[in-house]
This record gives sequence, C-alpha cells and structure tokens, in this order.
Amino acid sequence: MSGELSPIDTAKFVAAKRAVDYVEDGMRVGLGTGSTAAWMVRCLGERVREEGLTITGVPTSARTADLARQVGINVVSLNDAKWLDLTIDGTDEFDADLCLIKGGGGAHLLEKIVATASDRMIVIADPSKSVDQLGAFPLPLEVIPFGWQTSKALVEEMLTSMDVLGQTTTLRMNGDRPFTSDEGNLILDLHLKRIGDARKLSMVLNQIPGVVENGLFIDICDIVVVGHGDGRVEVTDINEGTHEEDRIEFVDTDNIFKDL
Repeated sequence: MSGELSPIDTAKFVAAKRAVDYVEDGMRVGLGTGSTAAWMVRCLGERVREEGLTITGVPTSARTADLARQVGINVVSLNDAKWLDLTIDGTDEFDADLCLIKGGGGAHLLEKIVATASDRMIVIADPSKSVDQLGAFPLPLEVIPFGWQTSKALVEEMLTSMDVLGQTTTLRMNGDRPFTSDEGNLILDLHLKRIGDARKLSMVLNQIPGVVENGLFIDICDIVVVGHGDGRVEVTDINEGTHEEDRIEFVDTDNIFKDL
C-alpha cells in the first residue's frame, strides 16, 4: 500500500506516525483538524486497536470528531476534559520560532482554544509548510456574521499601519455561499504575503470589534514533526533546543489507509 501513496501523503503519514509516539496510555489528547491531522487520528486509532491504548480525545471540529469515533477513540468535549496532556495538529505555515498560521480548514478558533488548554502542542507537517517568514498563506480571521462588512473595513484600515506586504481581504466562500465555521461564524482571509511582526499583528487584530480569533499561533507550539516523501522525519523541540532526524519504516496495511 505504501507504493500507492504520493510523496506528499507519505510525508504526512510518517509525520503523523512519529507524532503519535508522544501519546501515552491514559492521556487526554487534543485532535486537530485537516488532511494531515486526519492521518494522525488514523494512526492513534491503530494504536487503540492494536496496543489497547486508552486515551480521551478532544476534537477541534465535527469532522475530526466523526473520524475519531470511527477509528475507536473515545471522544469528549473540552468542558468535560478541562485540561489536556497534549494536542497534535497540522499547520499551514511555521517558521523557525515555531510560530504558525492555521485555519486553512476554518477551525482555528477551536484549534487555538484546545492547543492553549494543553501542556504541549505538537505540530505535524510536510516540508512545504516551513517558511522563513509567515504570510504567504492567507491569514484566516474568524468574525461574527453581524456587521462583518464593518469588521472587514476596520481590518483593512488597520492593515495600512502594519508591517505587511499585502492588504487584500476576502470573505471565504463555500461554493456560492459564505463559508461558516462550526461555531456559525464567517472567515475573512487576509492576503498579507509577508508578516513583519506576527505578535503585534495578532494582538491588534483581536482588538477589532467583531473579530473572534485570528490564525496566528504565537508561543503555543512546542514541537514540530516534519515528514518527508522518502520516509524521513525531522523533530524540532523549541523548549529543549533539539533537532533530531529519524526514519519511519512501515509495511502495507489496510488499517491506516482504508477510506482515506
């Protein structure tokens, strides 16, 4: 089955496979959202079935919750779990300081809440997500529907004084309708091209009335696991100041790849 995976899917799979090694029996684990996180949920489900691993999962979206239940992971809300041992999630961009842009799947509000309610956040990614400076990926901004056009105008006015290259702001669509998050909110995508001061931008954005949360994750991620198409993985731990390389060997199996 491994021969049927594209290099990018192989990279996502081996990163997910390595990341779930951090999960121990009895842990409460935040489960991210997106294509890379889906690999992680599948890998965790395999450990639950084959090793008898007992964990409690807190999903960051309805689709992650559905997948977790399908693979045998016990799912509860964050209100029930209260605090988590770790969260494993994907990312749209990360830099050398492990600052992130997330929200390509429109779940960054719940993802940020869950990640900050965790002792550690582990991010899984392929090499294309590594950048010298954040901003090439559009920055998602969740806003409430009431007065969203006013919020958008205030954001655009604010961007003129920020250290960014682009200032275009678009409403995310789902076909011919606006995209809505699981919380019923809208998403504005900020096409900034380059973000000079991510920390300042994050703080200013969240002060604008109508803005619920932005997709900048600053000082939240602890470890990034980068998978490669040849099975190599690189693990960077920002707290320990370490960078390690490994290789994931895997054999054909239907457990992980079925229905993906």
